[in-house]
Amino acid sequence: MKSNLPIESIQRTHTCGELRATHTGTTVRLNGWAAHWRDLGGLLFIDLRDRYGITQVVFNPQNLDAETMKIAGAVRAETVIGIEGSVRNRPEGTINKKLPTGEIEVMVSRLVVLNRSKTPPFEIADDTDASEDLRLKYRYLDLRRPVLQEKMRIRHRTAKAVRDYLDSQGFYEIETPLLMRSTPEGARDYVVPSRVHKGRFYALPQSPQLLKQILMIAGYDRYFQLARCLRDEDLRADRQPEHTQIDMEMTFVTPDDVWKVVEGMMTHVFQEVLSVTLKPPFPRLTYEEAMDSYGIDKPDLRYDLPIVNLSDAVRGSGFRVFDDTLAAGGRVAGIRAPGLATMSRKEITELEDVVKKFGAAGLATILYAEGGVKSPITKFLTPEALDKITGATEARVGDAVLIVAANTAVCRSSLGQLRIALAKRLKLAETGRFAFLWVYEFPLFEFNPQTGRYDAMHNIVTHPYDEDIPRLEAGFTTTATPGSPEHPWDKIRAHQYDLVVNGTEIASGGIRNYRSDLQRRVLNALGIDDQRAQRMFGFLLDALDYGAPPHGGIAPGLDRIVAVMTGSDSLRDVIAFPKTTQAQSLMDGSPAEIEQNQLDVLGLVIKSGS
Repeated sequence: MKSNLPIESIQRTHTCGELRATHTGTTVRLNGWAAHWRDLGGLLFIDLRDRYGITQVVFNPQNLDAETMKIAGAVRAETVIGIEGSVRNRPEGTINKKLPTGEIEVMVSRLVVLNRSKTPPFEIADDTDASEDLRLKYRYLDLRRPVLQEKMRIRHRTAKAVRDYLDSQGFYEIETPLLMRSTPEGARDYVVPSRVHKGRFYALPQSPQLLKQILMIAGYDRYFQLARCLRDEDLRADRQPEHTQIDMEMTFVTPDDVWKVVEGMMTHVFQEVLSVTLKPPFPRLTYEEAMDSYGIDKPDLRYDLPIVNLSDAVRGSGFRVFDDTLAAGGRVAGIRAPGLATMSRKEITELEDVVKKFGAAGLATILYAEGGVKSPITKFLTPEALDKITGATEARVGDAVLIVAANTAVCRSSLGQLRIALAKRLKLAETGRFAFLWVYEFPLFEFNPQTGRYDAMHNIVTHPYDEDIPRLEAGFTTTATPGSPEHPWDKIRAHQYDLVVNGTEIASGGIRNYRSDLQRRVLNALGIDDQRAQRMFGFLLDALDYGAPPHGGIAPGLDRIVAVMTGSDSLRDVIAFPKTTQAQSLMDGSPAEIEQNQLDVLGLVIKSGS
C-alpha cells in the first residue's frame, strides 16, 4: 500500500555503518543526519551519520543536475537526508582507517531532504566544550553524539546479558508496582496524591524491597527485575532521583549463595559485553578489615597503599602528639607512599589539606631520602620507634611515610581519603582493569548524634548475626550511653554485604529478617514502636507470620555498573534522560507547576510562600 510519505521512495537499504569494500558496485539508499560537509573544487562530500556509523557520500556535478547540486550545497549540520547512489572504493590515499566504512564512499545519484535542522547549539561530536547544562537542555542532540550512543549500546547489552544469565539460573522476572504505600527506608519518598481517595497518597518506590520479600513468602524462590527506583534525596555524581537496579531475591540461601549467583552474573556480563574475563570468587573483606586497611568501605583494589596501624610501634615513643592520642583511646596510623621522598613543602601541605578536610589536626611526614631520613618529628622519636615505623610500613629509600594521629573514626576516614589522593597523584588506578571486592559483616546500627538515636546502617530488614541477637535485647535495658562503644547496639553485626568495583559500590544486599518478632524488635530499636510499625509495615509483618522462608538478596545498580564499564565519571552519562544535581530536567523543564484545575481535582492547595 502506498503511503505517499517522502521516505517511501528513498527508504534505506543499508545503514550508515554497514557498507564495506565487498559492496562496491552496489546501488544503495542511505538515510541519516549530515554530520560534516566539505566542498572541494566543486565536489561536495557529506559524512552521513546514523546510530550504526558514518558513510561518506559524494556529490559530483558531472553526474548530477544543477538543482540537485544546489540543494546539496545548502545542506547543513544535522539536516536529515536520504540519498541513492553507487558504492565505490575510495581513491588511493583517501582511505580513512579510523572508520569501518573508510574504504568506500557512495557516489550520489539522487537526494531527498527529509527535514532541515536549525544550527545546533553545539557540535555533535565526541569532543565538545559545551557545558553540561547546555547539553542536558538539548539532550536529544547530546544523545546523537557517538560516545553517548556507544554507552547506551553497552547499557542495552548489559541489561540483556543480565536477563539471559538470571533466566538460566532459574529466576523469574516479576514486575512490582510503582504506586504503593509510603514505607520510608532512609531517603524521602516521592508521593502521588490520589484523585479517588482525596487526602491519601501513594508513594513511588525507593526500592521493591518489601514486595520482593513478599514474593519469597509467596514461594517464588528466585525473583528479579530491572526495577525503577525513586528517592527524594540530595544528589551528587553517583546519585539520581530515579535509577535502575537489578533487583534480586532468593529463598533458603546464605550470603555465599547470593555471592555465587552475582559473581556468575557479573562474569557473564563482562565477558558478553566487554570481552573481559573476570575470575571469581572475588576477594572478601569484613567491614572492619576494609576500614582498618583502607579507611573506606568501598576501597579501590586496583592499587595497594594499605593503611598501617602504627599505634603499637609508636607507643611510648616520647612524641607527645602520639602519646596523648593513644592515652585518649585514639590511634596512630600511616601510609607508605612509594617514590615520594623528594616531595616539596608545598606538596606536603597539599596532602596535609586532604586529611584536615576529614578532621585530622595535621600530617606527620617521614621522607626516606637518598641521604638519610628527613622528618620534623624524628627529633621527638626514639631510634627504636623510628625503626618500628620503618618495619611496619616496609618503607624503603625513596619512599615517604605519612602519619595521622586521631580518634579511630578520623584516623580511618582521613587516611582513606589520603590514599585516594595519593593514587591519583601516582596514577595507580589501571584503566581497563576491574577489581571486584565483597565487603560484609557491616554493623546493623549506627548512632545518629543529631537525633540521639540509632539508625539502620544499611537496611531496616537485615538479619543480625545469630550470636549478636542477645545484644539487640540487651540494648533496651542497658545503662550505657547511646552511641558509646559500651552500648550493646554498637556491637551488633548484620548479614549485610556490598559489592565494590574500582572504588564504587555497585550492589548492596543482605539476608532478611524472616521472623516477625525479630523484625519488630529491630524496628523498636530504631524508635518505631509496635503501633507505628504495624501502620507502616503491617502488610510485611503480617506476611512474615505465614511461613516466611529464610531469604536474602541484593540489588546491583545498573547505572553504576554501566558507568564503571564505560569509564564514566557521572551517572548522567549512562542515563538517557538524567536529572541535574538540583533534581531538574533541563530539557522538559520539570519539576513544573501544574494547572489550578488539576490541583482542584486532587483536592490540593499550594501554601503561599512554599
